[in-house]
Amino acid sequence: MKTTTAFSPSPPWGEGRGEGQAAPAFRAISDLIREHAHARPTQRALVQADRSVTWTQLDAMVDRIAASLQRDGVKPKSSIAICGHNSLEYVAVFLGGLRAGVAVAPLPAGALPGQIATMVSDCGASHFFVDAQVPAFKTKARRIFMDASSAPSLESWLLPEGAKPKPVTVKPEWPFNIIYSSGTTGTPKGIVQPHGMRWLHVARAESYGYGPGSTTLIATSLCSNTTLVCVFPTIARGGCVVLAPPKFDAARYLAIAAKERATHTMLVPVQYQRIMALPSFAQHDLSSFHMKFCTSAPFHAQLKRDILDRWSGGLVEFYGMTEGGGTCILEAHNFPDKLHTVGKPVEGHDIRLIDEDEREVARGEIGEVVGRSGAMMTAYHKQPAKTRDAEWYDGQGNRFIRTGDVGRFDEEGFLTLMDRRKDMVISGGFNIYPSDLEAVLRQHPFVSDAAVVGVASQEWGETPVAFVVANAGAPKEDELRAWANAQLGKTQRLSAIRYVDELPRSDIGKVLKRQLRDSWSSA
Repeated sequence: MKTTTAFSPSPPWGEGRGEGQAAPAFRAISDLIREHAHARPTQRALVQADRSVTWTQLDAMVDRIAASLQRDGVKPKSSIAICGHNSLEYVAVFLGGLRAGVAVAPLPAGALPGQIATMVSDCGASHFFVDAQVPAFKTKARRIFMDASSAPSLESWLLPEGAKPKPVTVKPEWPFNIIYSSGTTGTPKGIVQPHGMRWLHVARAESYGYGPGSTTLIATSLCSNTTLVCVFPTIARGGCVVLAPPKFDAARYLAIAAKERATHTMLVPVQYQRIMALPSFAQHDLSSFHMKFCTSAPFHAQLKRDILDRWSGGLVEFYGMTEGGGTCILEAHNFPDKLHTVGKPVEGHDIRLIDEDEREVARGEIGEVVGRSGAMMTAYHKQPAKTRDAEWYDGQGNRFIRTGDVGRFDEEGFLTLMDRRKDMVISGGFNIYPSDLEAVLRQHPFVSDAAVVGVASQEWGETPVAFVVANAGAPKEDELRAWANAQLGKTQRLSAIRYVDELPRSDIGKVLKRQLRDSWSSA
């Protein structure tokens, strides 16, 4: 279905909010659940397959979890950890921890046992809520199984129905969650996000139509900030969160969206790509959609255009980091001529570009993106040195978060990203941006996807090579390389192309370029 309506954000927090008027005073998100339980007791709050939970039921479950944590001596500002697939129990445990004033560390279920053990220890979790499939390992944390297939189960651990926790007055500076993110390289770092930061996310997202009539379809992991920036606004405003099955299937996603009359969703680019490629896409009624969101990985202009042309509702791309700092937003439906960008900085967000000597560059010049706003991480958990490495201070002593991305502002203030700074290839003294080469390769009719990395070269120091996912009938690798190099500058030319069945990706769709470099070196 073709989008014909230009969407403009509605005033946050109800009609009549004036331009520049401050967002409402801080509220603890877990407190809003109780208000929804009184206002709309029988309305669905959470849905997973054929299971659903009303606001009354969710509020009662959150109370029991918070009270049980207090019974075990868990104090405000301490931490618990969760690891498993998306489920009603997962959301309830997360919210129960928040109601007890406890920081929640949602851990990636796909991590190796040793990595999970390190994260549980690093965040200092007293309790570790898991699915049965999470590998066993030694930990001081009390292990509780969210499903009933193993003991001790969540139900057996909980206080009886009707249990109420002692009231906790949550403060904006208290830790809300600790999200572990290593990007595409390195050891996971615990990013401490305070309640105030999460509240600002909720306030900003209100402008996109969240409310009691919203139905948000979630198909990315709850361990990711990508997911939480949609989940918590939905909960805060009394909408319904629908959890898709853990293994993403494009056709199944569309069927659920049509059945549940989804109004909002957050997907990563590779998920959008798979959905739009389905021959049956047009057969699904998606007219209920009000707004779709995307973040976490490069979102190519051609894919954005396809979504605008064939999928109802607005399309919004968020550019930012889990660490916070500056955020850019592209309302693609309102700026169809800017699809190659990630939009403009959010009002009140200060985003600048700096050179290799950490000096600001002029508009139109290329530099590393740094950002400052009210939504910033407190620190990397227990890693002061890495925290300092992630910070940049301007001449007035204002703190910014470094993104590691290289970009350029155009005359209208829209930001175009070039590449990750660490992914830039320096060959023979020339800077080569892999995204430029990847864009050329994707223009070939037999190329489905491509990733370019720099590998060691005795002659040039580094040289660019491409990993390509090719369609049936593609030319030989050397023929494709000759085709691409004919369209590239002399200093950009690819030294080799390797066909692969698929590109390695993280849980939220980022191409793992370190794995590609390692595979090239070991071949």
